[in-house]
Amino acid sequence: MAYSHLLPDVVEIARASGQLILDIYQRGQFEKQIKDDNTPVTSADLAAHKLVMERLTQLTPDIPVLSEEDASVPLTERSQWKRYWLVDPLDGTQEFIAGSGDFATIIALVEDNSPIMGVVYAPVSGVSYYAYAGKGAYKITAEGESVKIATHHHEENTKSVVVAISRRQDISSITSRLDPSYNYELVPLGSAALKSCLVAEGAVDCYLRLGPTGEWDTAATQCIVEEAGGRILNTHLTPLSYNERNTLENPNFITLGDEGLPWADILEPDDRMMNAD
Repeated sequence: MAYSHLLPDVVEIARASGQLILDIYQRGQFEKQIKDDNTPVTSADLAAHKLVMERLTQLTPDIPVLSEEDASVPLTERSQWKRYWLVDPLDGTQEFIAGSGDFATIIALVEDNSPIMGVVYAPVSGVSYYAYAGKGAYKITAEGESVKIATHHHEENTKSVVVAISRRQDISSITSRLDPSYNYELVPLGSAALKSCLVAEGAVDCYLRLGPTGEWDTAATQCIVEEAGGRILNTHLTPLSYNERNTLENPNFITLGDEGLPWADILEPDDRMMNAD
């Protein structure tokens, strides 16, 4: 059964979540806690989680919902799911707290361990990204125009690469893992999803993520990026997996645009990148 007809509803749910987050953000009145994994969570995360869980359950009562803020479902149960919603209600919590505006709501539909639908909404910019397997990737501008997007393709033998990086990461941890014979332009941004979406729309060539993320951080953007002509791979350049391990934590990963670039050379040998895989 195809679920592409649900896309408008899912985009609207992401926008409603984003608007709720934006209202809290603009008021500047929220509570902050530290979770067991030593990452922050705010009352905005929890309010968005409640909204998205309720709306998706109303939309598809027969499809389970797995959210970052309620991810304690054991693999023995999850492995029985043919399809499920995978959600990060507020991707970029640290950016929300810091006031940078780089955060988003992410919703993916995963079927047979692969993302088949992805929606990302950035409430501060008012921009949405969405895709469905086999139907292309699109960006909805703040003015409401839906535009098909694609990754950037380079001229042959290019030596310049534009790399999206985290605002909060030591730049040397990224540059030390890149072949020094190339020229790099580094573009800092907060939300992991928004950095991958920049790859999907061709604004940057890649996004290298070193450090902990969850499967909810990449599922929606994997669908969007792949439909735009790119890929999301771990740093051994093999595909990420979904709902196949006890842990929901991703390995280090890279979002790639132009597959014609020699990424295995640009990233250098994997033994330099194994510290967090």
